[in-house]
Amino acid sequence: MKGDYRQTAGLTVRALLGALVLLPLGACKQPPDEIVTTQASAEERGLAAIKRAGCGACHEIRGIDWPHGRAGPSLTGFDDRTPIAGQLVNTPANLAAFIRNAPAAVPGSTMPPMPVTEAEARDIAAYLYSRQDD
Repeated sequence: MKGDYRQTAGLTVRALLGALVLLPLGACKQPPDEIVTTQASAEERGLAAIKRAGCGACHEIRGIDWPHGRAGPSLTGFDDRTPIAGQLVNTPANLAAFIRNAPAAVPGSTMPPMPVTEAEARDIAAYLYSRQDD
């Protein structure tokens, strides 16, 4: 029986070590086939919602001339970043949820809940995922 336990324990340890080795890969940049594409109309609504909500007060954001907030990270080139807030997989749904209520999405987040609707949060995410080279 001791031999069975050791063999099972050895397999469990190897499985855990394998998972730990693969864990950092989950935080890597999205593969090209998973890059988000957005509609121009959603991007336009997203920029308008960003301006209304005052996101530029804390973040540097393409398309916002002033203010250039520094309290939060720059959101230029957002689609190249992952994970969101260091914890969430970088997807449009996760980003929209984080935009609406960051403390609920990532407990301990310093970003406050934002006064935007679900649709506005999706549009803001579309804008942040849009091409950032203009």
